[in-house]
Amino acid sequence: MAANAVLKAQMSELGLTQDELARQMNAALQKLGGKPGDVSARTVRNLLNGTTRRPIGRTCVALEAVFGCTVADLGFSPPRTAVPPEDPVLRRTFLLAATGTAAAIPARPLRLGQSDADRFRLEYTELLRDDSRLGGTLRMENKTVELSARIQSSLAGGGGSDRIRRQMYRLASDVTCLAAFAAIDARAPQRARAHLDKALTLAGLARDGEAMYRVWDHLMLASSQRENHAEAAASAEVMKSSSVARRDPLYASLGYMRHANALARLHQPAESLRALNLAEKTFGRARGEQSAEWIAFYSPAEFGALSSYVWTALGDHARAESCLHRTLAALPDDMVRNKALFTAHLSLSQVRQGEVELACATGRRAYGMLLPESGSQRTTNTLARTRQVIAATGTKAPEVLSWIEESRQWT
Repeated sequence: MAANAVLKAQMSELGLTQDELARQMNAALQKLGGKPGDVSARTVRNLLNGTTRRPIGRTCVALEAVFGCTVADLGFSPPRTAVPPEDPVLRRTFLLAATGTAAAIPARPLRLGQSDADRFRLEYTELLRDDSRLGGTLRMENKTVELSARIQSSLAGGGGSDRIRRQMYRLASDVTCLAAFAAIDARAPQRARAHLDKALTLAGLARDGEAMYRVWDHLMLASSQRENHAEAAASAEVMKSSSVARRDPLYASLGYMRHANALARLHQPAESLRALNLAEKTFGRARGEQSAEWIAFYSPAEFGALSSYVWTALGDHARAESCLHRTLAALPDDMVRNKALFTAHLSLSQVRQGEVELACATGRRAYGMLLPESGSQRTTNTLARTRQVIAATGTKAPEVLSWIEESRQWT
């Protein structure tokens, strides 16, 4: 009885535990058949250790739904009554027959409707809320990848009006961008880039300029993390010239802000300050109209934080600190991840001005804000840079030396 190394490798690639795979299989069965699944960790264990070599019925369908491939591709023997994977109608019929829900389904594409789009959007909105609290956990990234796969699977049957299909492709792109942002927050820019390549294709299928804009925004961030500031500046240029930026000052402002940050890191201070000034002017013209959920982060508080990054790159740490104080005073309490991140940057700006003891206290407060399950590597990396600057001062103050040792446990 040989273990299934292929399934184990696929689970490892997606960061799935046995319990998590069981949960996702049950969720897939609920979505596909309307009845709760009964897959347990023991079921998954039997799939992994080789006890189950030929999964059948609901187990087979659930595995294929979660991983997006046939059970044969997962290292199993295919069921003797296997359904051709390219035929979504027969696949649906097989599932319903296995669950005892129905004997047959008319041989026509399943019709996607607004209720399907609304159901997926609700899941996406819940993930956005989790992201604002926890940041880039691998669990968050996996959840978004799984949701995007389910949206794309629902589109594979060809049903639904053009309006609904474009809406679903847009949603799949947005969800994939959220996976990319989770990777960015986890300081994994290469992984983020892979997600963004897929998101760009989905945005193109949606024929949606706003979805394209979001991809370029996240690409700018990923490029910046890879220290490719020329590419980051080019991405911001695309944002600024997009149709959505010409139409909405909020999007124009974010494009200018991203450009200002990239130019500051390319050592072009005059051009950077010009872009920052344009970001401020266009932000002031934004009318507070309803925008997409993802860009709701770009509030006056966030404007101050992003401005602080520009001033930091230009070497004006006092002005950066002033911006961060305004940001933290205005930021809502439920944006836990951002509060911790910007407090960590405040600590860094303070130590760069020689306020070592104050920076220690601020850094400790930043780490204390992070929830235990948080995955915001950007925050802990900023605290690590603060520690490096403090250590470089050569201070012998006992309380500072104690903080240095304490902070090593955080990062």
